[in-house]
Amino acid sequence: MAENYLLKYDIDIVFCIDATKSMDGILDKVKVRVLNFHSDLTRAMDAKGKHFDNLRVCVIAFRDYIADKQNAMLLTDFFNLPAQSSDLSRCINSIVAHGGGDAPEDSLEALAYAIKSNWADGQNSKRRQIIVLWTDAAPHPLGFCKSSKYYPRNMPEDLNALSLWWGSGQIPGLMSEQAKRLILFAPETPEWIRLVENWNNSIFFPSIAGEGLQEYEYENILNAVVNSI
Repeated sequence: MAENYLLKYDIDIVFCIDATKSMDGILDKVKVRVLNFHSDLTRAMDAKGKHFDNLRVCVIAFRDYIADKQNAMLLTDFFNLPAQSSDLSRCINSIVAHGGGDAPEDSLEALAYAIKSNWADGQNSKRRQIIVLWTDAAPHPLGFCKSSKYYPRNMPEDLNALSLWWGSGQIPGLMSEQAKRLILFAPETPEWIRLVENWNNSIFFPSIAGEGLQEYEYENILNAVVNSI
């Protein structure tokens, strides 16, 4: 146990949250979990005799660029917890489930934004860079919503290109190969199955529309973080 406390552990987590109308009800549970994450992670780490020094949380709420236009993607900076808990709370509580248009959503664009987050450099620490994504829908193909004037520039052209972003720990500005983790709660559609089969350091928990964030799912997130340190 003593050796665990000799190292400095920095944990960055990006929560990608489907904020479309179909997530109404589910979204409230996700919001509560995000707001309680610092205290819950502290509890889970203490139970394993582990410790972390810094925790930063970022939120990306996604919808559909064609249907939701300028409201398709909410991106925040990282919040340092617990110091900026009140700022995170105001941000999270402002997210309301609405819109979405057709059944698939622009979740792959949200993943692209997450991969390019302003991760801590961690030169003097042991890092963890974790993306957690919740959705009850399949993703649009990347670029499906390019006809919208609100669609962002510099997105990968397709899933293969996005996979290169994930798989290349040598590209400046992207995630560390050793530090990165993806925890995905999504339906078992061909698109999500293909992604997790080809992305290393990814954990997939199938979700069912309307059944929300179950207790065991949330504990899986905590365990994935704790066991990676």
